[in-house]
Amino acid sequence: MSIDSLSHNVLSFARPRTGSITLAIFGTIYLIAVSNRTFWTRAFSDFDSHLALAAFGLGLTCLFCAITVALSVKYLLKPLLVFLFLSAAAASWFMDGFGTIIDVDMIRNAVQTTPSEAGHLITLPFMLHMGIFGLVPSLLVCWIRIEHRAFFAKLRWNLLAVSLLLLVSLACAVSSARSIAAVTRLNKDLLLTLNPILPIGNAIAFGLASEADKHIVLQPLGTDAHIGVSNRSGKPRVLVIVTGETARAENFSLSGYARLTNPELSQLDITYFSDTSSCGTATSVSVPCMFSNLTRAGYSHRAGLANENLLDVLGHAGIRTEWWDNNTGSKGVADRTTTRSFSKADDPRYCTNSECLDEGMVAQLDSWLASVRGDTVLVLHQLGSHGPTYYQRYPAGFAHFKPECRTGVLGTCSREEVVNAYDNTILYTDHILASVIKALKARQGSIDPAMIYMSDHGESLGEHGLYLHGAPYFLAPSQQTHVPFVLWQGSEMKAVVDSSCLDNRASEPASHDNLFHTALGLMAVRTSVYEPALDVLSACRREATS
Repeated sequence: MSIDSLSHNVLSFARPRTGSITLAIFGTIYLIAVSNRTFWTRAFSDFDSHLALAAFGLGLTCLFCAITVALSVKYLLKPLLVFLFLSAAAASWFMDGFGTIIDVDMIRNAVQTTPSEAGHLITLPFMLHMGIFGLVPSLLVCWIRIEHRAFFAKLRWNLLAVSLLLLVSLACAVSSARSIAAVTRLNKDLLLTLNPILPIGNAIAFGLASEADKHIVLQPLGTDAHIGVSNRSGKPRVLVIVTGETARAENFSLSGYARLTNPELSQLDITYFSDTSSCGTATSVSVPCMFSNLTRAGYSHRAGLANENLLDVLGHAGIRTEWWDNNTGSKGVADRTTTRSFSKADDPRYCTNSECLDEGMVAQLDSWLASVRGDTVLVLHQLGSHGPTYYQRYPAGFAHFKPECRTGVLGTCSREEVVNAYDNTILYTDHILASVIKALKARQGSIDPAMIYMSDHGESLGEHGLYLHGAPYFLAPSQQTHVPFVLWQGSEMKAVVDSSCLDNRASEPASHDNLFHTALGLMAVRTSVYEPALDVLSACRREATS
């Protein structure tokens, strides 16, 4: 026997052989068992009956095995399993480590992120996880030699296997139908954590929706907008809207938090709306929603794309608008507005590793205010408290609460360290907002200023096993939906507002729905799309009550 022949025989012997049905079933069992820690943890908690749980698990496994076996054809099975292994490994990292539910909005948020933001999530532990749970089983599947039957024999065996698997799945469903229906109805988040079926399905839905979005025709809004009342002093009205990032009201001392995280704002003449709800739990939803007139009840991604927003209406009224961004972009809000990016500035005072502190925007504010000649609205889009690397969101001088978590792998830090780092970001945001107010106040001799601050959504810091944000709204905890809302008015604007009335209004519920109309009211814009009931100042303006 020749050396080549011997080598071929050894290699052939070394590679294990298996049938396509066997590989499909064992590959699926691996996915269901190993990549679904979050799903099974919740299932064990949600089911009272162990028998019903066993039937649910067996039926689900047989159902997915049937699907995989149906697709176990030559040249498809191995690529399919490799794709599923890698997808499931990536999804399980975020589901198990951060409590993330990967729905369409979460996928949209991920697609719209920046390389630097994504880099904070692609850590060494993540790569090790992908290697162990994604790459190793993928290489094993590639190594195995599949023995395929002839076409008609394969068709018969596959049909038989699929039929048997579906029968077992149906029997399990029927035997515990009442329990399974009750659990899935009362715990809607359970099936949302099924990996990788739901993430892949939602990725497909996102792709189809994105293609459909390309054909949306933008509809004009508020083209009748005009300045209703000229400023008595003749000064231009200037409104700065600070769109915060990931700040939750629960950690604002203005909301009653035990720690003093708002030492500077608490010394200023501001109005704090203590019961404010966000439109969404992720930037890609909340930012376009809060600048639209649709309200949370009427907002959808497509509706937001199809209609002009607050900046457009202000433009129709002849008001200059600008958007300064230190985050991941305006999510379409500023597509028709003058924009300026600060996230890639190279100022060494504020920028390191392709990211910049929010102070870089504030440093440019005074010179910009000096150039204002007419009514103007400026939006500052903060990086704010964006995780998971909270410690990179503030300079060393604001590391007041210690010890702080100094990694993006939050699960390796104690709860105290995570909260300390996050509270330091709030402390820094407090300084940013106070600096904006002081800059506006210093220019009151030439402008009539105001500032609105609203966070786009909140953040989970380990409560209920959740980290970061982006939970489906109907499941989201208050930490992700209860956001801070701050209003400051210069002396001229404040002079026409009943302060006691405003104080009472500040204790009532507010939401992102109020931003559109409150901004129009502050800028004295009159238009058919303005709703006084959603302007938090409308009922308190003395002109309105005289």
